[in-house]
Amino acid sequence: MTIQWFPGHMTRARRQIQEQLKLIDAVIELVDARLPLSSRNPMIDEILGGKPRLIILNKADLADAEVTREWLAYFKREGHIALPVDASTGTGMKEIPTQLKMLMKAKIDKQVSKGMNPRAIRALIVGIPNVGKSTLINKLAGRAVALTGDRPGVTKGQQWIKVSKEMELLDTPGILWPKFEDMNVGYRLAVTGAIKAETLNAEDVAFFGIKYLAKYYWAPFKERFDLQCEQPTDFENPDEIVAIMEEVGRRRGCIISGGRVDLEKACGTLLRELRAGKLGRFSMEAPY
Repeated sequence: MTIQWFPGHMTRARRQIQEQLKLIDAVIELVDARLPLSSRNPMIDEILGGKPRLIILNKADLADAEVTREWLAYFKREGHIALPVDASTGTGMKEIPTQLKMLMKAKIDKQVSKGMNPRAIRALIVGIPNVGKSTLINKLAGRAVALTGDRPGVTKGQQWIKVSKEMELLDTPGILWPKFEDMNVGYRLAVTGAIKAETLNAEDVAFFGIKYLAKYYWAPFKERFDLQCEQPTDFENPDEIVAIMEEVGRRRGCIISGGRVDLEKACGTLLRELRAGKLGRFSMEAPY
């Protein structure tokens, strides 16, 4: 099955970005540190061309630190500068202006050599929905200049934001690509909340999340829900995963008539706790 999800405002955003490129010096691309490749829009390379780019691995506080280090090494091998950041607390944020200046050093030096005062760097900030663009902008600006929210689609239009005398940012709505050929990419995005809940079946999304957590992060997962069952021996056996899902529901009081588990409610509870970081730090993919 191919997941198709391309609201009209995202089509407009793509066109508007291309119209603004002539004004842009560099690009700040935000990805989710828990799934850096799945949260990168493959259309961005085509849209942005060869503009200098700084990749920000946001929500690094929620990601597995060791896996994040592997991703930083991966992007370095690919020829990109990448930074781990937690925009909500400001961790790592001071490096962003410094790295942008390094990206633009040749252009700045050329302006200085001509006796010019270097103008503010104009950076386009891009990323998929709910990756934290507005939070990052507000932290850089030191004031609330961009709308924030814990759901995709909060930013609806473009806006220029003056961060300092040395930096101006162009905020854009989050842009997903027209369809996901790889179902796993869609499920990873749904687990972390980048895709609206109604795009995919919540039980399927929770099933995917439980299967992954049970395989790679069993200890913190088991502790969070006080599970009494053992780690599955066959992760491709749906019965074992459903049994865990039902126990999660019982532990959270998701019971309906006859003592049965309300799977829909249990799935919603699991996904909310996972997205809030209550299951500890985890990464949904690794660069190997």
